[in-house]
Formats: sequence, C-alpha cells, structure tokens
Amino acid sequence: MTILDEIVSHKRQELARRRREVSRAELERRCAAWPAPRDFARALRPPPGGVRLLAEVKKASPSRGVLAERFDPLALAETYAANGAAALSVLTDEKYFQGSLEFLTAIRRRVSVPVLRKDFTLDEYQLWEARAAGADAILLIVSILEAAELRGLLQAATGLGLHALVEAHTASELDIAVAAGAAIIGINNRNLKTFETRIETSVELLPLIPAGRLVVSESGFFTADQVRTVVAAGAHAVLVGEALVRADDVAAKVRELSLS
Repeated sequence: MTILDEIVSHKRQELARRRREVSRAELERRCAAWPAPRDFARALRPPPGGVRLLAEVKKASPSRGVLAERFDPLALAETYAANGAAALSVLTDEKYFQGSLEFLTAIRRRVSVPVLRKDFTLDEYQLWEARAAGADAILLIVSILEAAELRGLLQAATGLGLHALVEAHTASELDIAVAAGAAIIGINNRNLKTFETRIETSVELLPLIPAGRLVVSESGFFTADQVRTVVAAGAHAVLVGEALVRADDVAAKVRELSLS
C-alpha cells in the first residue's frame, strides 16, 4: 500500500465520522452565511508573459514532516496576500498535513484573495464542507477518482459556485481531466505514490493541454528560474508551499516566485 492509498483509506473513514457529526442541512445553513465565492479562475489568469502565484499554507507533509515548528497560518496567509500572491491554497487534512478547516475559515475572513481548500476530495459532502468553511475553490485529484466521480464532483462544485483545480500527474490522467471538462488543470510535479518531484513533469505535459484551459504547475519550486521554466512551457500559475513556509524572508520569497 502506498502512502496515497493509506491517506485515501483514512479519508473515507474520516468522511463517515464527519457525516455523523455535522449534517448536510447544517452545512447548507453555514454556506448561506457566506457571500458569493471569489473568482479563483480570474485571480490565476496572468498578464501576457507573466505568472500568478498560488501560495500554500502548509504545516507538514507525509514526505517532509513538519515544515514549520512555529506555524502561524493567519500571519503566513496575510504575508502571502500582501506581497503578491494571487490566491491561497490551504491544507485542511488533519492527520497527514496537520491542517484544518478552521484554518481555512480564519484565513478567508482575513484576506481578500480567493482561497482553495486543498484536501483529498472523494464525495460531494466535502464540497459542502469546503463552501461552509468559506472556500472559493476546491482540489480534485484525478488519480483518486473514477472518471464518472470526477465529472459528478465538477458539476456539483459548479452548482455551489466553487471553482475546481483538477490535478493530474500523467498524460493519461490529463486526458481524463480534459474529457471531464476541467477548466483549471493542475500538473502535479510530485508523484503522489513515490513523492519524487520533477519540474520536468510540467514541461512534458503542458504541450498536451488544449488551448483555453488555465494551467497551474504544482510543487517543487524553490527559485525564480524554475518558475520561468514552466512559464516558458505554457503554465499560467504555480503552486508553491514548502519554499514559502521554510523561507527566512517569506515576503521576499513570495515576490521572487511570483516574478514581481
């Protein structure tokens, strides 16, 4: 069993527990209290030749352990937004990434840019959870969903006013994302089964994406030159977590990786 298999198995158990604790009706009530979602897609669309930064609020990961012992998600989010991040990605998985939906809610109330819930989404219930917590967008990972499940979740997200970042790592996964109608496609440079990370993954897959899709290159960015490499290949945005969280000067690293 890979770490991804373990995470998904645990997520199904967690989902069953959360359904018992909070009803769908209660989530719907909470959703109604939020204003309309912010436009995640518009935020990530760069000017010609530019790039947008999707900055990640992330305390830990299964492969790297704890990234920041003194982790202040609100301060981190505010620094990201104040220094040019176009949108924020907030980890909400508790067991493997030490995130929470409460982080997302607090951040959404504090910043003016769109916020994405980053988690292992398997069921429409999690879309309602995301919107009830204030999310403007959600992540859908092709490798953990059947094609029909992906299409259903995309439709459900649209019904809730949420944008979806649909993540692929291989050419076959990319085909599934495109066929499902994904408007925002993420190319994960990290293999979720081995956790090997290669920027070249984006360079290889970007030419396969039809025109008109918004493309985010995800993971593995530590320098501006790496960002320029994927922008030259056709990426519109980059998702960066570890390099920002671990930076001695977070504000300067945000400006560097957003090429500003």
